[in-house]
Amino acid sequence: MLTPECCRAGRALLDWSLKDLAEKSGVAFTTISQFENGRPAHGTTQQRLTRALETNGVKLLAEAGWTGAVLLRARA
Repeated sequence: MLTPECCRAGRALLDWSLKDLAEKSGVAFTTISQFENGRPAHGTTQQRLTRALETNGVKLLAEAGWTGAVLLRARA
């Protein structure tokens, strides 16, 4: 499950603004902002955000008690 912290961390790793994530995911800027500030998001919204981040190399991590994100890049 995508958490607000994972979403913010993923954007930071990609150096994306809220606007960038909105464009890549098809989710409204306001919806993302509200989610990142603690408002619950629908499952489909979380799926679209997760897909946009993971498609661009971010691995989202969420376990009991902790959350985070890692940027994965293929070696050239």
